[in-house]
Amino acid sequence: MIEDMKTPKKKEFLATERAEPQRSGGEANAVAKNGELIPDPEVLAQPKRRRFTAAYKVRIVEEAQKCTDSGQIGALLRREGLYSSSLTSWRRQYKNGALKGLKEENRGRKRKADPRDLELEQLRRENERLTKNLSQAELIIDIQKKVSAILNVPISQPNEENS
Repeated sequence: MIEDMKTPKKKEFLATERAEPQRSGGEANAVAKNGELIPDPEVLAQPKRRRFTAAYKVRIVEEAQKCTDSGQIGALLRREGLYSSSLTSWRRQYKNGALKGLKEENRGRKRKADPRDLELEQLRRENERLTKNLSQAELIIDIQKKVSAILNVPISQPNEENS
């Protein structure tokens, strides 16, 4: 029993578990010396923030919903290298609506409108306004013609005035 405590035991993970997220190409800040990788002790001034796509979030939430046994969610989180708080917030977003809560939002400046599009929209509105005014004027002219016909008052035409 005492010998068991002195000998170091290997931690065994399930096939679906891992201690850290998998990285492609080895350690990010590692230097090779004599064939072995030694981590670089330098700490980056600006750590890179992880970003997850909406599809990834939906997949993780749905996998977590399928977990029924004790410890399966923990294994999922360890395998993916996630925190439980992330899963909690993603579940809340998923519950509110997967498309609405987990849609991809482009960060940064919004795209400026093209000046040609603005001019086109302005011209369309002006065209609608002028068309409405023209139809009103034509209606008024028709009413004036009917009133002059009833009262037998001749309407002078612009062509008749010049002659």
